[in-house]
Amino acid sequence: MAQKTVIIYTDDLTGEETSEAATHAIALDGVTYEIDLGPDCYDKLLEAVGPFLQAGRKTGGARKPRKVTAGGDDTAAIRAWAKENGYQVNDRGRVRADIREAYQNAR
Repeated sequence: MAQKTVIIYTDDLTGEETSEAATHAIALDGVTYEIDLGPDCYDKLLEAVGPFLQAGRKTGGARKPRKVTAGGDDTAAIRAWAKENGYQVNDRGRVRADIREAYQNAR
């Protein structure tokens, strides 16, 4: 039996599929949000918050946006969470779907 996995990158704001989507973090009042955006929506975000960023003070270093994974999650974070919560997970390769689901449910 052959199996094919298809990964579709989607812009969270528009719902459009794009191969250029990246995850961006936004923090406000101590709460950090993540959003997956294509280049056009990211430009809109920068345009909207640009004046506030210019007037504000940086409190941390810049992070490089990461590509969205199939489940939209950072695999390293899932592996770390799984190990801390008693799951057996390999250091490399695909993370089992049941572990990804448990991680999502715990968030």
